[in-house]
Amino acid sequence: MKRALIVIDVQESFRRRPDWAEVSNPEIVGKVNQLVDMSRDAGDLVVWVLHSEPGSGDVFDPALGHVRLIDGLKPLDDEPILTKTSHNAFTTTNLQQTLTMHGVRELLVSGIKTEQCCETTTRVGSDLGFGMTFVTDATATTPLPHWRTGKVLGVEEIIERTEYVLAGRFARISDVATLTGS
Repeated sequence: MKRALIVIDVQESFRRRPDWAEVSNPEIVGKVNQLVDMSRDAGDLVVWVLHSEPGSGDVFDPALGHVRLIDGLKPLDDEPILTKTSHNAFTTTNLQQTLTMHGVRELLVSGIKTEQCCETTTRVGSDLGFGMTFVTDATATTPLPHWRTGKVLGVEEIIERTEYVLAGRFARISDVATLTGS
């Protein structure tokens, strides 16, 4: 069964936010590159996804120049680079059509943020019938304050919660070393 690696929102926008100093995985580029190398060596498709909020005036507004991959990530000319405006990588892009056109049925998910765009893409992908593998250590997140109480959910709690809700329901949970054999 053909597989694809989906790299979600590993973009400069997040590094421009004040909470980047508290990111769970500052070495995400290295982890993603390990998956990219493995995927390319296996002949799997690599799909790059960026998040954009045109006209917002914040770090996701493409006019400010931050809606680009973090330095160290290098897509090949034939690898799709999709731009989304929703939380998941499917709704506002042609990701599903791209995957179908390439005969892909299995997806590896990596990127920023663990509990937001990565988790949401995983759930939607599962609902669309793709076999999903969530590569937790190739994702990153930042502490999350509660909207009403202000209590902060730490990155370890977010990661654990994400794995709990995805495992056995929407995805298989894995890590880079298990997948790459390193």
